[in-house]
Amino acid sequence: MSTATTDTPTSKPETKFNAEAFAMNVARAMESGGKALAAYLKPRESGEVQDRPPAELTEVVKTFTSVAEYWLSDQSRASDLQTKLAKDYLDLWGSAARRMAGQEAQPAIAPSPRDKRFADPEWKSNQFFDFVMQLYLLTAKWAQELVNDAELDPATRRKAEFYVQQVTNAISPSNFVLTNPEVLRETVASSGENLARGLTMLAEDISAGKGMLKIRQSNPDNMVVGVNMATTPGKVIYQNEMMQLIQYAPTTEKVLRTPLLIIPPWINKFYILDLKPEKSYIKWCVDQGITVFVISWVNPDKKLGGKSWEDYMKEGPLTAMDVIEKVTGEMKVHTAGYCVGGTMLATTLAWLAEKRRQRVTSATFFAAQVDFTHAGDLLVFVDEEQIAALEQDMKTSGVLEGSKMAMAFNMLRSNDLIWSYVVSNYLKGQQPSAFDLLHWNSDATRMTQANHSYYLRNCYLENRLSTGTMVLDNTLLDLSKVKVPVYNLATREDHIAPAESVLYGSQFFGGPVKYVLSGSGHIAGVVNPPASNKYQYWTNDNIKDVNVAQWMKGAVEHKGSWWPDWREWLGGLDPEEVPARSVGTEALPPIEDAPGSYVRVRA
Repeated sequence: MSTATTDTPTSKPETKFNAEAFAMNVARAMESGGKALAAYLKPRESGEVQDRPPAELTEVVKTFTSVAEYWLSDQSRASDLQTKLAKDYLDLWGSAARRMAGQEAQPAIAPSPRDKRFADPEWKSNQFFDFVMQLYLLTAKWAQELVNDAELDPATRRKAEFYVQQVTNAISPSNFVLTNPEVLRETVASSGENLARGLTMLAEDISAGKGMLKIRQSNPDNMVVGVNMATTPGKVIYQNEMMQLIQYAPTTEKVLRTPLLIIPPWINKFYILDLKPEKSYIKWCVDQGITVFVISWVNPDKKLGGKSWEDYMKEGPLTAMDVIEKVTGEMKVHTAGYCVGGTMLATTLAWLAEKRRQRVTSATFFAAQVDFTHAGDLLVFVDEEQIAALEQDMKTSGVLEGSKMAMAFNMLRSNDLIWSYVVSNYLKGQQPSAFDLLHWNSDATRMTQANHSYYLRNCYLENRLSTGTMVLDNTLLDLSKVKVPVYNLATREDHIAPAESVLYGSQFFGGPVKYVLSGSGHIAGVVNPPASNKYQYWTNDNIKDVNVAQWMKGAVEHKGSWWPDWREWLGGLDPEEVPARSVGTEALPPIEDAPGSYVRVRA
């Protein structure tokens, strides 16, 4: 007699909760929490850090008071506001009750499909998490409508919208252990080991920030400048207090006669344009037969605190042009300026025009502003009171610490650049992956007191450059006298130099301007190599008296990177070629290998 056996599918073993391991991990987490507290308190006890209410707090209170006064000044208005919120909550309660009874029920509100915070299926499948999510979304929507429906002046409205967004982002249920299904599952599955790892990282990050939380956005392993990034071959051929000038080694037999000078922002470091070789704009330019020179700005300390915008111009681009002439024999250069480096380039062009010095063949601007009427969310931080408070803070140290500017930029996209890392790092206990772009983003630089104050006042607060009232080196600047051809690149999702602002600024130049709009944002829209075949760009020659929406109606969309379009534009201005140049000269021998020593100084 034979017996037949039937194979039955084995179900996935259930994760068993280990109470003993959980208790051990909670103890580890508490110990790490104590270390985090000690790292926070130590610099305060020694006097290195003095806790004062942040200057922005006054603005937050003042702004929210203005919103509250509008609604509370009219009893019927305030009553309608409360009634609306109560109705939304009742709708949610009714929907939840029907679901609990086993009935189909439409949600009272649903998250945006692009909202990654609520992507986990359990936010909708689990009634508790679904209720918490909808309660949060309704409350956030109501808070935003408080601002949108209030009668406020434009500056107050802009601040209120920004502050409400920061508050609602911070209180999202996805940011807390007990109301985030992913974190709860991980906590049960690992018996709390995720929390122990997370609080260990929290203590490390507070210690690294010298008493302030410095959120790690990238794993620093294998992220070394000059080894894994900024590896395009070249030499530092000149340096002064403010910058090192790098010349890159040619890779083609012939090059354009006119060299290219790149002026990066000093708010971050130049190697955003020279990340990994496959992403490097600098390497791509060299491979396209261009002699490339790049300014690598100093990471200033207190002794350089008095260095002004004028000093940056004279010891930066103007000195670089003189050095380039000595090395190449060319009196004129193509120029490119990124972000605030572009604003510096524009002031330099206007100064040269006023002095009637012809040193520039063309100017390219990457996400740079010359007019600040439509400067976007950063205007939230700019008014007389806030600038005066910032200037007072900078007096002591002579510089603005890079971490403060980095935090301001991160707040523009706080869900992506702050809270997602709080959840993944400190709640899930996950070490972030190695990512060159985010490593660069965290490699912040200091800014001199004199230069930063001049920039905030003359550009953001008083908008002097486009109105022709900016004075630099005792010279009144007039952009309409800048006659060189301009390639003005904006990016469609830019929060720092909005596309509207860049387009509006195009009208102030006195020569021909080609406005180009790239897909993505302030970084990815610029650093978009052709080989990746990502995003797109739009062109339209009509830039007179139009906003971006009107401009887009007549624009032509092109797939992929804008880089080849720019190279064609550049070659069309001055196509003459010469044999490739060696790096440096006998009179200006190389000082050290690129990327140089200035870029390696950490804030």
